[in-house]
Amino acid sequence: MGTEKIYEADLYEPIRKLFVQEGYEVNGEVKDCDITAVKDEELIIVEMKRNLTVELLIQAAKRQRLTDQVYIAIPKPKYKMYSKKWHDMCHLLKRLELGLIVVSFLKSGAKADIMLSPAPFDRKRSMQLNKKKRTNLLKEISGRSADYNVGGSNQTKIMTAYKENCIQIACYLDREGPTSPKNLRKLGTGDKTLSILTQNYYGWFEKVSRGIYIITEKGKQELKDYPQLVEYYLNKE
Repeated sequence: MGTEKIYEADLYEPIRKLFVQEGYEVNGEVKDCDITAVKDEELIIVEMKRNLTVELLIQAAKRQRLTDQVYIAIPKPKYKMYSKKWHDMCHLLKRLELGLIVVSFLKSGAKADIMLSPAPFDRKRSMQLNKKKRTNLLKEISGRSADYNVGGSNQTKIMTAYKENCIQIACYLDREGPTSPKNLRKLGTGDKTLSILTQNYYGWFEKVSRGIYIITEKGKQELKDYPQLVEYYLNKE
């Protein structure tokens, strides 16, 4: 069965079988809930959609007023499981403390699988695991002299701390002439000065003798594209 031919109702039977096999009493369309599954005092609610949508997440969040065991159910996505998109989707559902059921439509029949179970989200642990990313973000922020980018831009060149450091070095080489990394660091270009000069990512620098660098003609021309930064660094004490 192709995804374009799948309806929400097609998800019901495989999900019903999944919970019946675990001893739950299953009902469809109860008080606006797509599926309910009850065993003893446990109540599970499943909300179904053909795709993961904001509407589906809102519905599921509302059901969390009734129980902490809420699942969303969707057909198996066309994109690869465990891709970045899949990973990001699972992260969002974990943050929302929602479960995920995926229904696969095979030649042998439809089959429902629980991919995520609802569970409390440990925010502190998540931040601890991403401590390095946080540190790198703060380094990037502190490495910028001002805000030269427009938030939301995705088709324009972004001014990064690295590029700004390159511009700073180019400014001082243009002003000072042939200079050593040591002297550039004294002017405030930072610990990455030698690395930037040797990598020469933008083609702005040239080594003319041992430990001595100059700015290239390409560097001089491209510095003209950043008048604000050039003025900032040349006037910096």
